[in-house]
Amino acid sequence: MRLDLTKRSDYAIRAMLLLAHQRGGLLSSRKIALEMKIPPRFLPQIMGDLTRAGLVEAHPGRAGGYRLPEGAGEVSLLTVIQAVEGDPHRQVCVLRGTACGNDGECAVHDIFFSAEGALLDRLGGNTLSGVVKAAEEKLAAVTA
Repeated sequence: MRLDLTKRSDYAIRAMLLLAHQRGGLLSSRKIALEMKIPPRFLPQIMGDLTRAGLVEAHPGRAGGYRLPEGAGEVSLLTVIQAVEGDPHRQVCVLRGTACGNDGECAVHDIFFSAEGALLDRLGGNTLSGVVKAAEEKLAAVTA
C-alpha cells in the first residue's frame, strides 16, 4: 500500500514550506526551484494554482517573486494539497475499481473511508508554520 503524494502536491508543499521559512520575503521561482529541487518547468503551474487559491502572492517583474500573504503560515498541508489537486477524497472503490457506491459498498469501504478520514484530519491539523517550527527545532537539537 502506498500513501505517496503526487508530484504536484509534493512540489507545492516544498515550495510553500520554503516560503513559510522565508517569513515574508520575496523568492524568485528560480530560487524556489533550485533550493527545493523542483523541476523549473513545473513550478509556474504549481505557483499559479497556489496564487489562484490565495495561498501565495505573486509579484511579477525582474525583481519579483513569490511570498506568503499575511497569516498564510497557518494554512494546513491539506489546504495546499487541495489547491493543486482538488478534492483529496478517494473517488474509486479500492476493491471494485469503480466509483464508490454505484452498486453498493464493498466489504472494506468503511475501513478505508475511516483511514482516509484520519489521514485528511492529520494533514488538515498541521500548518506550514508548525512544520517549519518542528523542522527548525529538530535541526537545533542535532546541532546543539
